[in-house]
Parts: sequence; C-alpha cells; structure tokens
Amino acid sequence: MDALKLIAQDSMKENLPEIKIGSTVRVQVKIREGERERMQAFEGTVIAIKGEGISKTFTVRRVSYGVGVERVFPFHSPNVGSVELIRAGKVRRNKLYYLRNRVGKAAKVKEQL
Repeated sequence: MDALKLIAQDSMKENLPEIKIGSTVRVQVKIREGERERMQAFEGTVIAIKGEGISKTFTVRRVSYGVGVERVFPFHSPNVGSVELIRAGKVRRNKLYYLRNRVGKAAKVKEQL
C-alpha cells in the first residue's frame, strides 16, 4: 500500500484552499468542446467532503433556474483549474444533505464571522 501512496503523491496538488462544509466556493472547471478548451465557473455551497488522499472529493450544490444541481469534484483532478473560497459558512453538521429538501431562504447557510 505504501507504494501506491508514493505514486499517488506525484499527482496530488499542493496549494489547495481550506475548504470546509458549508462554505460557498467558485470552482473553475476545464470544459473540452471538440478541439477547444475553456474554463467554466461553478459556484455553490459545499455540502459534503468524502475520502482521503488522492481520491478525496467534495460535493457542491447550487440552485439554477429553480432546479437543484450538484456536482462532485475531485480535489486533485487536473480538470479542476482552481477553487476560490467566496465565504465561510457556520454549520454544525458534517454532511448538509438536508439542504436538498429546503427552498429559498431556508436553504441558506449562515456566514461565519
């Protein structure tokens, strides 16, 4: 197992922001359209962080045109350009799946001061 960890360390990113549950983040994702490549922003609330090491992922949720959209991003993926912390949230849970059932202001997370 140690050999696998050594191989995985080569592809791990060094300068990751401090992402916590409840934070609002803007993730720049590489999108390939034919021969072209561009960056697309996905902004939302972090509702879950899973795994560890090279397989660590975080789930971002936002409401777009009245429809909830969730995307799972690997921390160390080459397709994730950058992760920008917009604001830190104050929560008391490790997973915020209850936000899926809430609408409007009830789905907001308080800001950490």
